[in-house]
Amino acid sequence: MQDLNDLYYFVQVVRNGGFAPAGRALDIPKSRLSRRIALLEERLGVRLIQRSTRTFAVTELGQEYFEQCLSMLAGAEAAQDVIDRTHAEPQGTIRMSAPPALIYYFLGDVVARFMEKCPKVHVYLKSFSRPVDVLREGYDLAVRVRFGAIESSDLVMKHLGIGRQCLVASPELARSLPAGADPQLLGQMPTLALGVEQRECRWKLDGVDGARVEVPFSPRLVTDDMLALKQAALRGVGIVALPLLMIHEELDAGRLVNVGGPWQPEQGNVHAVFPSRRGLLPAVRELLDFMADEYDRIAEQEASTQQRHASPLSWLPQASSEK
Repeated sequence: MQDLNDLYYFVQVVRNGGFAPAGRALDIPKSRLSRRIALLEERLGVRLIQRSTRTFAVTELGQEYFEQCLSMLAGAEAAQDVIDRTHAEPQGTIRMSAPPALIYYFLGDVVARFMEKCPKVHVYLKSFSRPVDVLREGYDLAVRVRFGAIESSDLVMKHLGIGRQCLVASPELARSLPAGADPQLLGQMPTLALGVEQRECRWKLDGVDGARVEVPFSPRLVTDDMLALKQAALRGVGIVALPLLMIHEELDAGRLVNVGGPWQPEQGNVHAVFPSRRGLLPAVRELLDFMADEYDRIAEQEASTQQRHASPLSWLPQASSEK
């Protein structure tokens, strides 16, 4: 196997046009360079450089060898960069955005613990209820939650996890539900919705064995703020679909109850988008991996909450049987 140092010396001799100028550039004696190249030629069994007291010329074969050496050295440098990035301590400033509720219930704590782990990293975290134009607005990454198909984009996407939702209401409102377990009845109750102002919305509910229904409803409250929806639900204003991430404590305490039973709103795709993997700051790459690991932990918590509160609507008013 070739000694990469000899290849490097050969490349520098050719680039500098001789042993003397290459020795000065590398701060190595001319005699040592000449001896190393002579040994290289001896091992290869070919003449790479024509030497004389007055002239310096690279042979035709030497020129071809020079081109190959450039490629080999570039590959070795790239391989070393991979290792250096692994050992390098993340540093620099990360500009990122996310929805307010996701920051409050997940990212705020995750980013703080990441910064505790990486003390040389600075973060600018901005909350937006709208999609951020990552390229135009100068962000390194944006964390998003999308339902249904994700739109095509020039951005690179990293999947973080599944955002489970649940149809919930206050216990008082739940007790006033119509008798029976037909999910369509839920749309006849007071309801709340996330989004822009609209008269009619639809819940897409997934049941057992792949069943799916759409439930139309006319919301009493429409807002782009999930925290406001949660507060309204706690006060009995209406039924709402909310992420388990932000209501698991209220479900366990009985301050909110699952009114969908086995019917669950469609899941969200929690993901991060960023301009390109090439040139990605090591700190950004480290944060992406950190968020993915943390969301795995959250996913286990959500699954446990969903299992505890996914029983059929046995506690709701039941239709009386005719005698």
